[in-house]
Amino acid sequence: MIARQISRFGASSWKQMPATIDLERLYDDHAQALFAFLLNFTRNEADTRDLLQELFIKLARRPELLDGVREERAFLLRLAHNLAIDLMRRRGTREKNYDQLAIETASAFAPAAGPDEQAFSAALGGALDELPSEQRAVVHLKLWEGLTFEQIAESLGLSPNTAASRYRYGLDKLRERLRPLYEEIK
Repeated sequence: MIARQISRFGASSWKQMPATIDLERLYDDHAQALFAFLLNFTRNEADTRDLLQELFIKLARRPELLDGVREERAFLLRLAHNLAIDLMRRRGTREKNYDQLAIETASAFAPAAGPDEQAFSAALGGALDELPSEQRAVVHLKLWEGLTFEQIAESLGLSPNTAASRYRYGLDKLRERLRPLYEEIK
């Protein structure tokens, strides 16, 4: 049976320290939100799965990373964001185009009931794709994760003002892109 808790070991000795980390609970509580955030950022399901696995391996190897963390989700989102940035840097680009982008983006939303809703969901996915990754990350965290600008700033390593301005610019671009479709459906 796989242990639910990973004991913390010192780097220089194998003496067991009293604190433990419950990886299963962390995964159950946060994996879905982390996956959605990473998928929105990377735009590739395989990369997202790899990054999520890399994040939890990192926590298993270095449980002390969670010492003193007040908000687990915000901290885990920051770790995920940093891993995603590292991946993009390793590949030499921060933006990638994929053939199935519209399908992956649309799957992040609830199934649409009618053709108008389906058209709007597809257009929203396309509009999100057109946002710079920095704005897309902030918009996702604000709208789909419900984080405050302070939490977003902490998660992405930004100032709250920068997070708010990226959100505002992202929303302005989404409104501009989606307004004609909204007017047509209305």
